Amino acid sequence: MTRISSTNPAKIELHLHLEGAAPPAFIRGLAKEKHIDIGGIFDEDGNYKFTDFWDFLRVYEAATLPLKSPQDFHRLTLAVLEESARNGVVYTEAFISPDFCGGRDIGAWKEYLHAIREAADIAQAQMGITLRGIVTPIRHFGAAKARETARCAAETAGDWVVGFGIGGDEKSGHLSDFKWSFECAREAGLRLTAHAGEWGGPESVRSAINDLNVERLGHGVRAIEDLALVDEIVEKGIVLEVCPGSNVALGLYPGIRQHPINTLHERGVKVTVSTDDPPFFHTTMQKEYENLADAFDWDDGFFAQLAKASLDAAFCDADTKARLQKTLEQAHA
Repeated sequence: MTRISSTNPAKIELHLHLEGAAPPAFIRGLAKEKHIDIGGIFDEDGNYKFTDFWDFLRVYEAATLPLKSPQDFHRLTLAVLEESARNGVVYTEAFISPDFCGGRDIGAWKEYLHAIREAADIAQAQMGITLRGIVTPIRHFGAAKARETARCAAETAGDWVVGFGIGGDEKSGHLSDFKWSFECAREAGLRLTAHAGEWGGPESVRSAINDLNVERLGHGVRAIEDLALVDEIVEKGIVLEVCPGSNVALGLYPGIRQHPINTLHERGVKVTVSTDDPPFFHTTMQKEYENLADAFDWDDGFFAQLAKASLDAAFCDADTKARLQKTLEQAHA
């Protein structure tokens, strides 16, 4: 059994949903402040409770109900980044949805984004963690709402809003329905990713590549079921934002040893490691690292290379990458 000698090596996380990373206690406290009853989404121990992926989506959306204002998202961002920093994360890209931040109204979205960025600046100064945003429509909300989200993204694209993606129910509609939104984001200078190859199977990966022309894939692990597709991913240099703990918790794979991340890596795919919605899946970045070390004998040297490859795949600007590269070199020296 391989052990990670450093308990908290510097980590880069590329797949984190801001609302999905909300600690249950934070959401319960906020709901109590606002007199909102969401008790049915927690188990007797106070953890989020759901039965499968689609029930998870229901609980996720219910957990966002107490998040009513920019100040709520300021507080949320600080709580999320504090937990990430505690687990050694020095850079994270979070999916942020205008659906939950002002109802896709551009003026309201800018107010929410300002509050999130203020909290991120505080966290960077006090905790040493850098946050950047990936604007994300919700697939099962439909293509029309996604176009509104894309306009929000285009209006705020720049040094902080660096990417555009899509999350939600992979079996709802077709990725080609969202081509306009992705082209809008691309024209605004945003880098592109998409959730695919989790519940939609390898065909959803192929659609994300061909219809949306993404450079990263959220999850993407079901590509392993089509080795020609895996070869295409390698040839095109597409990066997978892999979330092993999430995949196991939702029943996509029976255990970490059956997860294809190591096989994908051995076939030449660029893989990264993230937590997705960590409190929902009882995971942290440190726990992900430890589980992968135990399952596949990944050691400190491997994780140092993983962090470097993850930084290379990040959507942030060159100056930010150069600063973070120094942090990684010091942490893994």
